[in-house]
Amino acid sequence: MHLTYPKLTALACATGLALTLATGAASAQTIRFAHVDPADWQSSKKGAAAQIFQYIVEAETDLTVELFPAAALGNENEIIQQAQEGLTQVVMVSGAMSRLCPAAQVLDIPYMFESAPVAWDVLDGPFGDELAEHCLEQTGLRTLGYGETGFRNFTNSVREIRTPADMEGLRFRVQPIPLYLELVSALGGEPTPINWSELPTALATGVVDGQENPVGVIYNNNLHTLQDYMILDGHVYAADFLLINEEFFQSLTPEQQAVVQRAGRIAGVMGRAIQEFNTAEGVSAVIAEGMQVYSPTAEELAMFRDLAQPAVRTWLVGELGDEAEWIDRLEAAVAAATE
Repeated sequence: MHLTYPKLTALACATGLALTLATGAASAQTIRFAHVDPADWQSSKKGAAAQIFQYIVEAETDLTVELFPAAALGNENEIIQQAQEGLTQVVMVSGAMSRLCPAAQVLDIPYMFESAPVAWDVLDGPFGDELAEHCLEQTGLRTLGYGETGFRNFTNSVREIRTPADMEGLRFRVQPIPLYLELVSALGGEPTPINWSELPTALATGVVDGQENPVGVIYNNNLHTLQDYMILDGHVYAADFLLINEEFFQSLTPEQQAVVQRAGRIAGVMGRAIQEFNTAEGVSAVIAEGMQVYSPTAEELAMFRDLAQPAVRTWLVGELGDEAEWIDRLEAAVAAATE
């Protein structure tokens, strides 16, 4: 039997359509999950969150979860863009979210949360749900859960810091983010934007006197060996966002969606637990290795808050414009959670 050209063309088109549909069906069964932290769940908050997400989803659905830790697919800005484009289905990021959803910056207002449980109550309550819905509309990414990068603290190699006056004249490395420039300047320090990869050299050579990061980051990256003093001021509570591409999420069955949502919520909680453990362990470890660590009193923290919060709030109002209402909404949610 010989096929004419039109018949061959029709057969080729039909075969191509079948292959396309088959490929689409296969890809819909795989979730690519990317983050920038190490894979080890015992030392990595995002690593722990990703693994428990994988275990739950694969155990309770026919979906497969492929993990891409340690920036295997790129940095945070790159992987969150991949998620928007549908190349990666799930990502866990922190700072990159604010670039796509400016309202998320309100979480970085200094000294907003007096403790981690207060932050959890806010993020797991109505405010967190409303922010997630707002960011979904802005980005096309659904927030499945909130994890934790932890409270950020100042370290330096010059002197102990107990009050803002002790920060006068000290050069602090900050992320190249305007909010952090405002924060350090308001406290009397000299903010110096430096990329993360260049930080150890900048500390070792005296380009900067200090830096600010969560305790786990400081300890796990040996920054404590380059610094003598740390104040546990907890100036910013940094949250992780566990995100899924909305188009992909809507392609799942209702049963799959329910499992993915529950797995995301549990993953966020798991990440928080690992971060809290790493913080507690890290404080003990840096003290044991000779670092001087100071826990400020409530009165001393108030001095930091009274200087930093108004300055950053004023800057953020100008930055957010019509979305500045999110500042008031967060403050109301924090007040309710604190009570």
